[in-house]
Amino acid sequence: MSWKTVYEKWQADEGLDQDLKKQLDAIAGDPAKLEDCFYKNLEFGTGGMRGEIGPGTNRLNIYTVRKASEGLARYILSSGEEAVKRGVVIAHDPRHFSAEFTLEAAKTLGAHGIKTFIFDSLRPTPVLSFAVRYLHTFSGIVITASHNPPQYNGYKVYDEFGGQLPPAEADEVIKFVGSVEDELTVKVGDEQALKAEGLLQIIGKDVDDAYQENLKKLSLNPDIIKKVGSNLKIVFTPLHGSSYHPIVNGLKNWGFTNVTVVKEQAEPDPEFSTVKSPNPEEHTAFKIAIDYGKKLDADILLGTDPDSDRLGVAVKDEQGEYTVLTGNQTGAVLLDYLLTQRKEKGTLPENGIVVKTIVTSEIGRTIAAAFGIPTVDTLTGFKFIGEKIHEYELTGAHTFLFGYEESYGCLIGSFVRDKDAVQAAVFAAEVAAYYKSKGKSIYDALQDIYEKYGYFEEGLESLTLKGIQGKEEIDSILNDFRDHPPVQVSGVAVDVIEDYEKSVTTNVKSGSKTAITLPVSNVLKYKLDDGSWFCLRPSGTEPKIKFYFGVQGKDAADRDTKFAALKTEVMDRVHGLVSK
Repeated sequence: MSWKTVYEKWQADEGLDQDLKKQLDAIAGDPAKLEDCFYKNLEFGTGGMRGEIGPGTNRLNIYTVRKASEGLARYILSSGEEAVKRGVVIAHDPRHFSAEFTLEAAKTLGAHGIKTFIFDSLRPTPVLSFAVRYLHTFSGIVITASHNPPQYNGYKVYDEFGGQLPPAEADEVIKFVGSVEDELTVKVGDEQALKAEGLLQIIGKDVDDAYQENLKKLSLNPDIIKKVGSNLKIVFTPLHGSSYHPIVNGLKNWGFTNVTVVKEQAEPDPEFSTVKSPNPEEHTAFKIAIDYGKKLDADILLGTDPDSDRLGVAVKDEQGEYTVLTGNQTGAVLLDYLLTQRKEKGTLPENGIVVKTIVTSEIGRTIAAAFGIPTVDTLTGFKFIGEKIHEYELTGAHTFLFGYEESYGCLIGSFVRDKDAVQAAVFAAEVAAYYKSKGKSIYDALQDIYEKYGYFEEGLESLTLKGIQGKEEIDSILNDFRDHPPVQVSGVAVDVIEDYEKSVTTNVKSGSKTAITLPVSNVLKYKLDDGSWFCLRPSGTEPKIKFYFGVQGKDAADRDTKFAALKTEVMDRVHGLVSK
């Protein structure tokens, strides 16, 4: 069916939502915009779906949300009566139409007799993950586009263990979503009738309180917080997102009383009007928080993205200026503190394990190894870390200690199965309090880690390539590196090539090959003789291809030189391919 035929079907639908009808009328004379709205169905992938809000099958709107929910409903129905009774819990962030999409999802599920729990207001993604486990539901949904620009929204699906759907289950749901032929005819229940039947239930405080009780148990040094908790100056910004109450309450419950919230960014705002991007990975997002920090002489600045699964941390450097730590640096400091304290207290399990992604710094593996703790790698995406936690629970092979990824996400307590900025924020505050009691800062601790374990540095470059042509260019870049792999980069020989699409690791010198046991993914990673590495990975949620880099130097100058040379040579080749 051509995009014009689908567009005409929408235009002819007498029951079409009036706001969407007006938006279609407004672009009626622009075939290019209409084609972009209708040339394909918004893809429901392994992480759910994410896209621009607007009319059409390639946009997020009440009809594409209903289609996704109809597919999920069919999957739940196929899973048996118990799955239907256990139902689904849904949370949402402050984005445009998040509350409306939440209700549409609930009404679609309710039309099939599937019980749904929705929160009384916005909640972070990690609280949704916790709620799935706490309420013993069969599934969960978060309406969020994470850190994307304001015109985006999304739909993420969780399994009964509180993690994002692993590949096998995701494939099943994708198949059911694909079986929904017409998004405009999906049936929905009546909100009030569903409430009266007990199929739609509003939740809130009970879940919040239970989450906070579990959060308290993560504290390793409450006595130190009692001593310095009132003196530790914390500045916190939710960046207009969903983390205000959970983090403020969490800090208070742990004993931190000197907390200043960035007033200009405290209230939910779907436009995220004070920042260019509501992403703590972007250092500019900390601009106002840094102004607060300077006025207050704050010890630590904390910032979260809209759905509060990513945490950014800023601390003073040796010049007294605030520097925003990378996700790898924050992870290294938290991990080193956790392992050190648990070893001192005799609570470090013999079968402990650290889990990270293939594009996360090797410093974590080095730190863990010093404590006799192994590290396992997963594909990019925290759902794979959550899947590992569940596996270890079932087998008893390991006790999960810490999981993290370079993109500012980590997990300490396994009562949540997705990255959790609430956990990370309060734990980072405790780490800051610990080092303050020793006359040090988190920045000082990071320098000590480098001195002890090696001078690591990592970075990320992204190319945004939109539309059909962009997808072809992304494929072309990957194919070029796959078919013509570099022999050396910046004068250093390539030692190992990991091709996650072909599931093969190749030793370049010997030519020997070993199987990769992780799920298939269109990712390439190259490891060099000196411990440096780089990785190519197309984004699963945005029209981007990402390039990750990592090096280890004998000192800071050596590290920086290696990193600049590696990144420059790889990106020069990439830009040459795109400009052809």
